[in-house]
Amino acid sequence: MHVALLAQHAGRFRGSLDDPAINYSTGPLDNVVADVNAKLKDGVLTFAFDSRNGYLNSALDALHLPVDSQLLVFSRGSLQGKLIDDQNPRAVYFNDRVALGWVRDGDVLEVAAHDATLGAVFYTLENREQAGSGASRAGPPQFKRVFHCLGCHQTGDTLGVPGFLMFSTTRRTGTQFDGVPRHIDQSDPFERRFGGWFLTGSTGSARHMGNDLPALDSSPSRELANVDRMFEPSGYRALTSDVVAHLVLTHQAGMANLLTRAGWEARLATGDPQLVAPIMDGIAREVVDYMLFVDEAPLPAPVHGTSGFAERFAKSGPRDSKGRSLYELDLTRRIFKYRCSYLIYSPAFDALPDRIKQPIYRRLKEVLVTFPKDERQAILEILRDTTTGLPQYLQ
Repeated sequence: MHVALLAQHAGRFRGSLDDPAINYSTGPLDNVVADVNAKLKDGVLTFAFDSRNGYLNSALDALHLPVDSQLLVFSRGSLQGKLIDDQNPRAVYFNDRVALGWVRDGDVLEVAAHDATLGAVFYTLENREQAGSGASRAGPPQFKRVFHCLGCHQTGDTLGVPGFLMFSTTRRTGTQFDGVPRHIDQSDPFERRFGGWFLTGSTGSARHMGNDLPALDSSPSRELANVDRMFEPSGYRALTSDVVAHLVLTHQAGMANLLTRAGWEARLATGDPQLVAPIMDGIAREVVDYMLFVDEAPLPAPVHGTSGFAERFAKSGPRDSKGRSLYELDLTRRIFKYRCSYLIYSPAFDALPDRIKQPIYRRLKEVLVTFPKDERQAILEILRDTTTGLPQYLQ
C-alpha cells in the first residue's frame, strides 16, 4: 500500500558555536581547503596567477571544481556585491565538498567548504598578484579562514548552523539597490526559482524567475543556450549557467545544512537517553525526509542543460553491482532517478554520532516502505553495495 508522506519543516540549532562539543572557531579542520592549504605550504602544489581572473584557474584545479558547474548570479547580495551586476556577474563553481565564488576584478576568491564536523567553513584567497619574482616574498598563497561570512551564513535560513545559502531574488526596481532575496530549497516550486541568476539550457514550458533582465524583455522566451553577447566574457571559464547544475546545488545546500545541524544537535545531546531519543527521532525525520526528497517540488516540464554538467555528474560516484548510481538524473519529473541523496557518501554523514545515525537509518526504512517497490529495491541495493555500516534491516 502506498502511503503519502509530508516532510517536516526543519528546526533550528540554538546552541553555541563555542560549546566544547562544537568548537567551531578553533576545532580541528577536516575539509578539502585545509588539505589544499597544506599542499601549498609544503610546496607540493603551486598556484599560477592569470592576468584576467587571478588565481581562479589554479584554485578550480586544486579543489577539483569542474568548469561545467559554473553558475552566474547578477544580484548583488554577497561580499563583493558592489562589483556585481548583469555585466559583471559573480561566478560560482561547486562539487559535493566545496563551492567557490569569483567576481571579476574582485579582491578575493570566496570559498565555502563542507567540513566533516564543523559545517560550512569559510575562506578567502587574496586574488591580487603578490610582489616579488619567482617565489613570492610573502610565501605561497593560502586560503585564509574568515568568520564575517557568518553574518549571512548562520541564520534561520541555514538552520542556525554555519551553512550554505541559495536565493531567488526579485527584479531590481528604481527604488531598490537590488531586488528582494528569498531563500529557496528543493521544496520551492519551479516558478519561484533562479531570480537574479543567468540560466542556460531548456526548461520547456516551465516558468521561472531566471534571466529577468531588461535586455531580454523583448524576447518571446527568456531561454538562453549560453550567455554569449550578454556581457563581455573575458576571465570567465565558461559561457553557461546551467539549469541542471542549479537544481543539484539547491538540493546539496539544503542537505549539507541538515547534516551539520544533525551532527551538532547529537554532539550536544547528553543526559537521560529517554529524553534525548525523541529529539533525535525528530531531527532524523527532517534529515531523511529531505534526503529521500519527500518534500521535492515536481519539475513542471523536462529540463536540459547545455554545459555538459548533467552528463558528467550522472557518471559520478560509486556504482552498485548492476551499474546504478545515486548520481543518476531523471530531469523529467524530478531531479534524480533514485530518490536518495548522494550526500549519504559525504564525510559529514560518516561523522554523524551514532545517537543520530541510528534514528536516521530507522527513518530511512520507514520512508522507503512508502516508495514503489522497484524504486525501493533499487535504492536499497545501491546502498548495500556502495556504503558501509548499513544496518542489517536495510540490507
